[in-house]
Amino acid sequence: MTDIHSRRADSIVLTGLRVRANHGVFDFERADGQDFVVDVTAWLDLAPAAAGDDLAATVHYGDLAEEVVAAVERDPVDLIETVAERVASTVLAHEPVDAVEVTVHKPQAPISVPFGDVAVRITRSRP
Repeated sequence: MTDIHSRRADSIVLTGLRVRANHGVFDFERADGQDFVVDVTAWLDLAPAAAGDDLAATVHYGDLAEEVVAAVERDPVDLIETVAERVASTVLAHEPVDAVEVTVHKPQAPISVPFGDVAVRITRSRP
């Protein structure tokens, strides 16, 4: 598998999107909800947008942020792995995007020991 970083240098990066949602395997997680933090890096060729100063040749990061938040908020699931996959599919639905890296942080994860972060990170690309 080719490393996406070596194939594409241009990216749009969204860091620290905060979303309140009801994901988790425990009943209290589903009932009470908790905060999730999502980071997204979408790889795409930004040269056409820059050359023509044309928003239509790129992905509108404001719209993308709203779509990512909506993807995280909908339909509670057990695993943040599933949430990450859902976000990746949302980003890849934008035609200019070649690949995406998604990190879903669960800062209030029900873990019995002190921790700084719990997260899953996935990278997906177009077939």
